[in-house]
Amino acid sequence: MRTVYPLIGTALWLMSFSAAADDCAGATTQGMLNQCASRQFAQQDAALNRTYGQYRKKLNDRQKKQLTDAQQAWIVFRDKACAFEASATEGGSAYSMVLANCKAAKTAVRVKELKALDRCKEGDLECPAF
Repeated sequence: MRTVYPLIGTALWLMSFSAAADDCAGATTQGMLNQCASRQFAQQDAALNRTYGQYRKKLNDRQKKQLTDAQQAWIVFRDKACAFEASATEGGSAYSMVLANCKAAKTAVRVKELKALDRCKEGDLECPAF
């Protein structure tokens, strides 16, 4: 029974992505588009936090600090870069959508970067050693 609960939780979690995508396809107002973009960013941010946490567990104390510093700097970069990219819509009703879409896209890339680091093989000089 213990193995069934995580499977059910995972299935429900995956269905939430599908439901969010379906909601977005039917969005007919700017408010709905803004909410959809916000949800998509929240999903990517949750994926980032999971991936970051899992990867961080494998690092030594010095590497954990380095990763934390790098991640904090990356978040500042992402937020400033997206504010710039969305600046043409600042003050308009689409601003929050453009900003959230940018953050979601950059966050998805960061998740892939962290997953690639997590898959590093021993001896790969471009990867931190565990």
